[in-house]
Amino acid sequence: MANEISKLDAMVSLRPTANIYGYSDKPVWGSENNDGLVQPTDAEVEAEKVRLQTEYDAKQYQRDRQLEYPSIQDQLDMQYHDLVNGTTTWKDAIQAVKDSNPKP
Repeated sequence: MANEISKLDAMVSLRPTANIYGYSDKPVWGSENNDGLVQPTDAEVEAEKVRLQTEYDAKQYQRDRQLEYPSIQDQLDMQYHDLVNGTTTWKDAIQAVKDSNPKP
């Protein structure tokens, strides 16, 4: 798990317009400008942390692919040469990345 969802992340996700500040593991519910918003319970926050972590972990393949894809400039060059030469270099390169990092 490369990224751990914090209590602050969960609180902001649950109450995106709330005045929340502080450190990731010790967020503080602001007393001003929350216009009737109710602070989420610890159980709600923990459930949201689990939901957000599950969502983050499920997209690991996307982050892995992003690191392996050739740059856009290189991809455009591949596409140009494929068009001129009748080759499939670009398709092959992209498929190799997708094959090495499949969707779950």
